[in-house]
Amino acid sequence: MTDDVFLGIELGSTRVKAVLIDSSMRVVADGSHTWENQLVDGYWTYSLDAVWSALREAYADVAAHAQEALGHPLTTVAGIGVSAMMHGYLAFDENDELLTPFRTWRNTSTGQASDELTKALGFAIPQRWSLAHLYQAVLDEEPHVPRVRTLTTLAGYVHWRLTGRKVLGVGDASGMFPIDSSTRDFDAAKLDVLAGLLADHGVAWDVRSILPTVLKAGDDAGTLTADGAAALDPSGRLAAGVPLAPPEGDAGTGMVATNAVAPRTGNISAGTSIFAMVVLEHSLAHLHPEIDMVTTPAGDAVAMVHCNNGASELDAWAKAFADFASRIGATVSSTQVFAALFNAALEGPSDGGGLVAYNYLAGEPITGLEEGRPLIVRTPDSELTLSSVMRTLIMSAFGTLALGMRTLAEESVAVDSMFAHGGIFATKGVAQRLLAAALDTRVSVGQTASEGGAWGMAVLTAYAVDSGGASLTDYLAGRVFADAAITTVEPDPADVAGFSQFLARYEAGLAIERAAVATV
Repeated sequence: MTDDVFLGIELGSTRVKAVLIDSSMRVVADGSHTWENQLVDGYWTYSLDAVWSALREAYADVAAHAQEALGHPLTTVAGIGVSAMMHGYLAFDENDELLTPFRTWRNTSTGQASDELTKALGFAIPQRWSLAHLYQAVLDEEPHVPRVRTLTTLAGYVHWRLTGRKVLGVGDASGMFPIDSSTRDFDAAKLDVLAGLLADHGVAWDVRSILPTVLKAGDDAGTLTADGAAALDPSGRLAAGVPLAPPEGDAGTGMVATNAVAPRTGNISAGTSIFAMVVLEHSLAHLHPEIDMVTTPAGDAVAMVHCNNGASELDAWAKAFADFASRIGATVSSTQVFAALFNAALEGPSDGGGLVAYNYLAGEPITGLEEGRPLIVRTPDSELTLSSVMRTLIMSAFGTLALGMRTLAEESVAVDSMFAHGGIFATKGVAQRLLAAALDTRVSVGQTASEGGAWGMAVLTAYAVDSGGASLTDYLAGRVFADAAITTVEPDPADVAGFSQFLARYEAGLAIERAAVATV
């Protein structure tokens, strides 16, 4: 039995989520599986066994909920799409065997490669990009380099195993290597420069041969094979033959989930990392190493401010308070804990009461830190209350982002609207209000804000199966968001002034964070 439903799966940093939507883009069922990266031999990684275990658990969860909603087992769907955290390094040999454990975006060990490539290509190549990881391995003369025959991202890898095709959506591909927005493909001239650099280091293979084929949203990306169906659903219920959308990165699915794919629109995605993206009307006038140039899933140029550290520290504090509640005999859900803590933040002083916090669990290139140490610092006369602590912690999640966004303002980049999504916005009106203060601009959040990228990937899947010939921009405006319930918050002047005071302390206190990294 088939239903007109579309499955989107996103492998995030802490959770793999699956969302099933109908042709009206409403959520029919969802499922998830929690996982954690591991620090192995100095690199943040996930094993491929963990990838497939997490995928199977998330699929089993959504399939169980789908059976309840549809009244029958889930045996097929109209389409499937896979997205994942962008960047990183997944290199395979001629036998399709992994050459080195997956190096995720979180690693900040590619500084030399990033600097050299940025200068050689005249294009900002951040440390987390696949190209930086590849070139650093070349510079370090890692023994596996001569055997590289395939380079891809996590989404590209999963899609390859599900369909047999080595392809990648243009948005995810733009986190591997620069994209030429006129061709919607890897920049040919820059590939020539890279090929010369690799040849100078004795690399024998052609870089063009190891990269995936780039696809735009809506392009044919293959179908689910029998082996792919069995890998995703070992129960055997899921049938082969389902069409798949081009695999995308979490940046692209975030743009779709917030209807931010047209010029002068922007979006903010908050999870383990936090990043802001603005679709450009024109190229930036100058090269800015702290600004990524990526694309929408349709291939339009996007300026991206990416911060390695997002809401993870907030999650850790919420777990600590939940543990306290449990120890005094209170029974509360995680939703109740977050609601109580976040709402308390609105009662705190607009500047956080003199506190300053850093959510740096990992290094942060925007502020020049290769490692992180989560901190809360206060003066003896600062206000230490639950409200001040929570307001400070939430503002700290937006601190580095606010510093990075200054650059776009200096480039006179025009933004008509900023949409936000991610679990941090699930408690209505709190993080949204403080983000509006951090950016001093209106921020909109839709009903799908907490669904995030998995829902966005499901929408891209529906578009791939039946776009009706519409552009992605028109499809989202006319089919997906025409009647969407959206809440918009204008920046409150008092909040803006308070965040400005906090940010001044935050920027000045970065010396404390650097000292902590050096000594703790």
